[in-house]
Amino acid sequence: MKAMLDTHSFLWWNADDSQLSAAARQVIAAGSNEIYLSACCAWEITIKAAKGRLLLPEAADDYVKQRLEHYGFRVLPIELSHVLQSYKLPPLHHDPFDRLLVAQSQVEKLPLISGDSEIARYAVDIIW
Repeated sequence: MKAMLDTHSFLWWNADDSQLSAAARQVIAAGSNEIYLSACCAWEITIKAAKGRLLLPEAADDYVKQRLEHYGFRVLPIELSHVLQSYKLPPLHHDPFDRLLVAQSQVEKLPLISGDSEIARYAVDIIW
């Protein structure tokens, strides 16, 4: 199985936070699954860390790179097709990062590991 993390799921997985659902935890932990993190999530993490809105145990760039490597998560780059798909989405969610994640999920046909009820309103497969 292939699946994509949203930003909170990535952060909660790394912090062993109880907010991450059991179903999400099971999919991420299964060694046979390919888990992706969008470059969009890394971008959001670095912006929030730089603004002091996200506290991490180390510099944001090191945090993301080291955890991607440690868990064997794959990076999903942002492609033009993802950006253009985000334009076609109905205005259900106004966060540009989340809209791009929805578009990537749709274009790449990857279920999204997310507990965000606003994201779940879109035509995407959600694991939660």
